[in-house]
Amino acid sequence: MTNNFSETKKLSSQEKIRDILIKETGGKSYKAHKYSLDASERPSIDYGNNQIVWKKTAETTRHAKYVDLTELSRSIAKHDDQILSYFLDGSRRVFKVDDVAYYDGSRSMIYPIIAGQIGVGCCRRVGRQMMPEKFLPEIVLSVPDVANAGGKPSFFPATAKKLNDCEELKRLSIKFTAILPYKTAKKEEAKYEDKATACVQDRMIEREKELVAELVREGKLNQDNYLIKDGSLEYRPSQKDKTDKKSYQTFKNNYSWVLGASKNFNPEVCIDVNGKPNPGFIADLPLYHRTPVACYENPEYLGDVQFAVWYIRLHDQQRTRSPFDGILKVEKILVTEEEIEEGMNSEVVDTLSAYLLNERNPVCYGSDLRWANHIYPIYLTESFVKSKYLSTESFLHLF
Repeated sequence: MTNNFSETKKLSSQEKIRDILIKETGGKSYKAHKYSLDASERPSIDYGNNQIVWKKTAETTRHAKYVDLTELSRSIAKHDDQILSYFLDGSRRVFKVDDVAYYDGSRSMIYPIIAGQIGVGCCRRVGRQMMPEKFLPEIVLSVPDVANAGGKPSFFPATAKKLNDCEELKRLSIKFTAILPYKTAKKEEAKYEDKATACVQDRMIEREKELVAELVREGKLNQDNYLIKDGSLEYRPSQKDKTDKKSYQTFKNNYSWVLGASKNFNPEVCIDVNGKPNPGFIADLPLYHRTPVACYENPEYLGDVQFAVWYIRLHDQQRTRSPFDGILKVEKILVTEEEIEEGMNSEVVDTLSAYLLNERNPVCYGSDLRWANHIYPIYLTESFVKSKYLSTESFLHLF
């Protein structure tokens, strides 16, 4: 891919991607206004869904109160060793590029066409330097399933190939890796734009899973080299994983040395020692402390995968704008039978939490309102991924 906007201007006299798509799918373009569907990057509370089930304590020591990590964090900071070695961030930019009419058998309906840029990147720490390790870029389209009037499985891959045969795209080294159909049946209340965006999001998550699996195959993750993933680890096992025990265990094993670190989370699902929701327990978390570790699952979405989850406070509440600013939610998939039965070793939880605390940002950078919930290597990885995107103007000009 290239960031040269002047190059994409030459497409104006050539056939646009939109025109090729219409010709191949038999739709009618309304040449709608093109715009971004992404929300601004503001700190927010993810109110989650109500299907999550909190089961029990998920650590070997049954803590009823906060755990103070101040001294452990200071002790670790005095040494030059590090076990948080790899940092992963998945990102996507989504745009509406057209409204297209398709005949569904009884009438003509108008559907949005969504284009997305996906970037999944990993950086590793070498000494005190952060170095790019891997980057998986993709450009995709999400279109209504009725665009494939014949219902042939090979239709969308063949259409993507037709798009990529465009001489201008070849010259610019730009390639559409997939056309993702979204469902148009009226069984769900979700807007078509949201369905299409969800397809792009799911594609990004699959690329994240592939990158983690690749690192595991290369033997780069172990007890001395953890991977920190930006966001939740709530990855859904594939249908193959669910039906093949060996594949399912491999899926779990890939996350033996992976932690999820979420800036946004649902405080309502924090459970106190009496098993009742208590978001105030997170809000009142003191600086350099962590909560007890809880076990939760989401059977409908994640099968029998169980998670350990806890919260740590990176910044003093008096220096942040809301009670949940400065708090990081940490997740770890429970992999072994021992972990599932007994929970994570509490000393390991303390150590990992202390290392994470030492990655916090001491001051705000730029205008990023999420700074208090960031750890600095994730911020750098996020910046690395976003630097690889085509500019909005260049990308939209392709259509």
